[in-house]
Amino acid sequence: MGRTDLTEQQWAILAPLLPKNPKKGHAYKDHKPVLNGIIWRQKTGATWRDIPERYGSWKTCHDRFTRWSRSGVWAEILAAL
Repeated sequence: MGRTDLTEQQWAILAPLLPKNPKKGHAYKDHKPVLNGIIWRQKTGATWRDIPERYGSWKTCHDRFTRWSRSGVWAEILAAL
């Protein structure tokens, strides 16, 4: 667990805000490591490609951040934190 990773209390608050698996297409992998990767990237200012592998694919982190930003989910996450 990294210093920027969510605590279990934070995760319990944020998990209900995240989208469920889509009815069509690929099922989401666990949101928690991806969300931790996005937060790591935001706090460090690093490029997307520099996200540590423990958070999953940098592309998954980037794509989900983009999707969540457009849909308003990211704003809800920030408000909850």
